[in-house]
Amino acid sequence: MLTETSVSTKRKYNVLDVKSAKKVASFWLERAKLENAIEFGLPEVDDRYHIWRVPLVGKTSRDRMGEVVIDAYTSFIIEDKSTNSEVLESRLLGRNGHNKTKVKKQNDTYVLSSLRNTIAQGDSEELLQELPAGSVNLIFTSPPYYNARPEYTDYITYEEYLLKIRKIIQNAHRVLSEGCFFVMNVSPVLVRRANRNEASRRIAVPFDMHRLFIEEGYDFIDDIIWEKPEGAGWATGRGRRFAADRNPLQYKPVPVTEYILVYRKHTDKLIDWNIRAHPEKETVKASKIGDNYDRTNIWKITPSHDQRHPAIFPVELAEKVIKYYSFKGDVVLDPFAGIGTVGKAAVKLNRRFVLLEQNPKYIFIIREEAKSWLGKEARQVHTINCAPVDADNMLF
Repeated sequence: MLTETSVSTKRKYNVLDVKSAKKVASFWLERAKLENAIEFGLPEVDDRYHIWRVPLVGKTSRDRMGEVVIDAYTSFIIEDKSTNSEVLESRLLGRNGHNKTKVKKQNDTYVLSSLRNTIAQGDSEELLQELPAGSVNLIFTSPPYYNARPEYTDYITYEEYLLKIRKIIQNAHRVLSEGCFFVMNVSPVLVRRANRNEASRRIAVPFDMHRLFIEEGYDFIDDIIWEKPEGAGWATGRGRRFAADRNPLQYKPVPVTEYILVYRKHTDKLIDWNIRAHPEKETVKASKIGDNYDRTNIWKITPSHDQRHPAIFPVELAEKVIKYYSFKGDVVLDPFAGIGTVGKAAVKLNRRFVLLEQNPKYIFIIREEAKSWLGKEARQVHTINCAPVDADNMLF
């Protein structure tokens, strides 16, 4: 007879044994703040559905209260199949002689995400389909430029490029929690002329992105302008012809701005709901912004450069977005993670990260960087399609 461990090994599950299943479920229990009232029964693997079931038992009554269901392949908790925390609280109170509290409908409840810090290698269009629904509180990303550099020549046509981005935005909609934000850093792209008989083209990418967001079920909230210091855009070569002879019709200003487009997943709930319904009032209070905040939609930030990646955005930019559009403890996702700038900013601001990246070279950098971001906690980072973060030889 096969043991649970051998079944898990045979199926190549990520959650291999009882100990691992309890470890994943412990994170969920801590997020629900029920670890002092509930403990685990004996977890069982169900290889028909590729899940682990972890029974939840009252510490005092020893009665079974519910269960946590874990995807055996990804180790993600399946929220809609696990017992809701409010149901657990109600059952605990009821079995202690108190009146049962009325359980709200799931779609009227602010559910805290149980996702751990995660690094995943692969196509983000596919990886997003593996993440639990409603498990992410903020998405911030800067998609690859369309054929602006030799490194970004993956798309034969601009239409193909837009279709790929549409699929990312579409799959992200399911992953985003109720009324949460998707923020994108994007700018027009200059496609250089192939020869002297052709004109260069500047493609208005931000306006096409806006159309995709609206068509895929998001509401437009704001357009923020990232302004770079004077001279930052001269590397594009734009404007030099006019500067030389000053002829009319040839005027082309040097671009020193990019767009930060802010969208919210469509909902009938006002933004106030996300604040009022949050179950941790102290977290909401601790997340408040100080007096030194950006009062206009013009953000003046110096660009960053890193020889390991041709197009990174500054950590300062990621920090601003994360502070303004999420609470402490939230999960921030970047589907085009690069070398992990969003992850670094998220950890600094007491958020969790989910970083999706296709390039194995960048995945290696993220895994190494995570050690300095998290210290001992780097060992707890969940990895998909790549090796775990090796923190064993670190000095703490």
